[in-house]
Amino acid sequence: MYIAVVNFHLKDMTHEQFLAACDELAPAYAAIPGLIQKVWLSDPASNTYGGVYTWTDRAAFAAFAAGDLARAVVTHPNFADVTIREFEVLEAPTRVTRGLAVASVR
Repeated sequence: MYIAVVNFHLKDMTHEQFLAACDELAPAYAAIPGLIQKVWLSDPASNTYGGVYTWTDRAAFAAFAAGDLARAVVTHPNFADVTIREFEVLEAPTRVTRGLAVASVR
C-alpha cells in the first residue's frame, strides 16, 4: 500500500466554494483505479486543505499522478503552495492498529 498526502492553500476561493467543488469532484475520485480511499481535509482557520490518498501500490499513485485529474489539482488557479508527500505503508504494525480496516473490507 502507498499513501500520498496533498496540501494546499485556497487563493481567491471561499471555503464554501471549495466544499461545493469537492462534492462535485468526489465521484471522479471514487472511480480512479487503484485508489482505496481519499480522505478530504479542511482547516479553514489556517487556510489549509487537501487530501490523504490510500493507494493499492506506488504504481497506482504514479498512474494517477501522470493523469489529467492530478494535473488539474497541481495547476488549479485557486490552489496555492501545493505540496505532495509520498509514503510507503508499514503494513504489519498498521494492521495491528486497524489502519487498514477500510482496505481489508474490500
